[in-house]
Amino acid sequence: MKAATIAQLKKELQFKSQEETLQLCLRLARFKKENKELLTYLLFESDSEEGYIESVKEEVGAMFEDINTNSYFYIKKSVRKILRTIKKYIRYSGNKATEVELLLYFCEKMKSLRPSIHRNTALTNLYNRQLEYIKKKIPLLHEDLQHDYGVILEELHY
Repeated sequence: MKAATIAQLKKELQFKSQEETLQLCLRLARFKKENKELLTYLLFESDSEEGYIESVKEEVGAMFEDINTNSYFYIKKSVRKILRTIKKYIRYSGNKATEVELLLYFCEKMKSLRPSIHRNTALTNLYNRQLEYIKKKIPLLHEDLQHDYGVILEELHY
């Protein structure tokens, strides 16, 4: 089965009643955890972006505390999983400021990780890639935010 385009779906949804649309959304949420998480964000957390950012930071902080630091292999696996989780939450929000703030938080946590990430090439490269990505995203933000995040980014570079 070939999936319909967004335009086709939008046209078809316009002809559905409110009750039918509600049932479609609930059925969609039943199939994938990500669909349910996105609906949760849109319905409950999109009003308060600051609260959303704080809840994601708490979750990420807990994930960093749970990292098995016995081997760089386990550290790499855990850090990649954390980054995937952050990227997923960034997709839900779609807000550029949220994206930069969460990625800066990720880099701060990585930098403070012990044993140091700079003793491992893969972790250092992942860290540097994120810094470069943030550097490209900052100019897209409001001037005040550009300055604030730019200062944090400079601290993370050293």
